[in-house]
Amino acid sequence: MNFEHVDRVRPLLWQGDHLSVLDQRELPHRQIHLACRTSADVAQAIHVLAVRGAPAIGIAGAYGVVLAAHSVQASTGAEALQRIDAELHALALARPTAVNLHWAVQRMRNALAAMGTDWRDAVLLAAQAIQQEDLAANHRMGHLGAECLPEGARVLTHCNTGSLATAGFGTALGVIRAGIAAGRIAKVYASETRPWLQGSRLTIWELLQDGIPATLIVDSASAYLMQQGLVDAVIVGADRICANGDVANKIGTFAHALAARNLGVKVMVVAPSTTVDMGTAKGADIEIEQRPGTELTHIGGIEVGAKAAAVYNPVFDITPAACIDFLVTERGVITAPDSAKMTAFFSPLSSL
Repeated sequence: MNFEHVDRVRPLLWQGDHLSVLDQRELPHRQIHLACRTSADVAQAIHVLAVRGAPAIGIAGAYGVVLAAHSVQASTGAEALQRIDAELHALALARPTAVNLHWAVQRMRNALAAMGTDWRDAVLLAAQAIQQEDLAANHRMGHLGAECLPEGARVLTHCNTGSLATAGFGTALGVIRAGIAAGRIAKVYASETRPWLQGSRLTIWELLQDGIPATLIVDSASAYLMQQGLVDAVIVGADRICANGDVANKIGTFAHALAARNLGVKVMVVAPSTTVDMGTAKGADIEIEQRPGTELTHIGGIEVGAKAAAVYNPVFDITPAACIDFLVTERGVITAPDSAKMTAFFSPLSSL
């Protein structure tokens, strides 16, 4: 399947001595690139949502390790690792919910610990491998997920799960891209995704960059859209997937999934296997990140509405496995995921 005409956006570019980050806070009106020259710069870009999306956060974290390592003098990778331990700890804590950041930093730690005198080149290659693997996984997931859709499918997606959130192509949006390329998808709806408006600012922008028409809706219109019989599948990404199949994703995902379950609409979760956390038994065990209240009370720095007595701003919610029809990773598709199926797919002894 030729994906070139539906995949042009790249949010993270290594520029020899720094990581260039497309600042997603400025989209769609301005395309500003941040030059991250230290691991602290990368951690800050992750924390303030200049870079966002679980896979992209992991990739950025990997390059943050490169920048930290290149800032010290050491004879071996293990020696370099000792000198940057505190920096890497801070980097891994830049955002707590998405497991990809912790996974990527730990993978880079393990790689660096085993490197010899050529560690400076090798640590960069290790980060680039994470980025390349993610892109290949996204292409694979796109193909697998598109095959699960009926011909002429009308789909709804929430938040941004495309090239901006990954190495390229995307997870849930990758399925949509693949479905468009294969002629299986007839209509795309994107919910605005409050409070940061990733759907209206980022997803719509991405799709238009690739010439894919999409219809924007407010988050609270999705149930009505499904009730009218205008949606065949809800396709979303994930920031963490538990051992029982529960999924943490952008706040609002659970509401979409509940409406879909009630109205006979399929729910598809698309995420790389690096998002699967078999060490977390169930969704209730996940730490849900809380963000500042000003993200709700202000838009573009301008205060809107009356002053609230208090603001509750969780960034993610938990969608139970019972609400999910298809869990798509690069390893395959799990229909109606549960603990037994998750173990079969993702235990260390699995041959899949």
